[in-house]
Amino acid sequence: MRVRFGKTIIAAVFMLMICTRTFAQNPDTMDPEQSTAKAKQILKQLIDTLGGQRYLTIKTSQCEGRQAQFGHNGEMSGFTVFKDYWSYPDKRRTDLAKKGNIIDLFIGNEGWTLDRTGVSEEPATAVTDFQEALKRDPNNLLRYRLNEDRLLITYGGNAVVDLRPVDWVEIVDSEERTYRLAVDQSTHLLVRSAVLVKDDMTGERREEVALYTNYQSKDGVQMPMQVSRERDGRKVFQVFYEDCHYNPNLPADFFTKSALEKRSSEVGGGKIAHVDGSPGQAHPQIAGRRTDLDLERDHVAAMNQRPEHFERV
Repeated sequence: MRVRFGKTIIAAVFMLMICTRTFAQNPDTMDPEQSTAKAKQILKQLIDTLGGQRYLTIKTSQCEGRQAQFGHNGEMSGFTVFKDYWSYPDKRRTDLAKKGNIIDLFIGNEGWTLDRTGVSEEPATAVTDFQEALKRDPNNLLRYRLNEDRLLITYGGNAVVDLRPVDWVEIVDSEERTYRLAVDQSTHLLVRSAVLVKDDMTGERREEVALYTNYQSKDGVQMPMQVSRERDGRKVFQVFYEDCHYNPNLPADFFTKSALEKRSSEVGGGKIAHVDGSPGQAHPQIAGRRTDLDLERDHVAAMNQRPEHFERV
């Protein structure tokens, strides 16, 4: 009885602290200048904790890991191994499958893909998706966009997210994307991000949410080693990073079409062993190029098939 009573008291005190903090920092009672100042203070703490100037001035990155795919029913369908490379702000190369013989490369408003047929241009829709994903990425927002004109930054109040007290920061850009960042009040790390955008097809607002856990220090920068993404409440994918390095020494031509052509000559363009049990059939997202590219900090193409679909002979 005493143990239960003690737990009840602790829970009550915890809730009282949250309620007191919420009342004291109610964003509805703050004038616009106070709200913006509070939000910028939280963002500065976040950036400082992520690595400060080292985080802001990262030139390149190299990460590898596994990505879990989820079907429309929300059940996990398998894993895909990947290596993800960036030359910031807008060059990205993703090597898929164990042999690294499936590659997507985006450079600003251009893109190429390597598959069993060789090297070809990414479709315009894939390039557009990449550019839009860049604008939605919180790392891109924190590093390059906070000083944009017509960017509205406000304090969104506090709450409890995943059992952790957080402060919300809300940002609206000139194209009416609404970003919501949940920053842990104790660690000052990003716990969750959400982006509200208008669906071009339906005209309705859609929400994309990312959750960040298992932060580790990598070359002086705090990196979430596990990232999950949801779209309109449905889990889309989950990334498990095994290792990451910042400012690695990559070849000078690594983010070029010629690098993919060189890789194509090395792997020889073999056939795909099986796709859904059909020998020799090309993976639909590889043959048709990828039109549903997503980032996650972030950070690998959203695939819908099982990892064994990438096996080649």
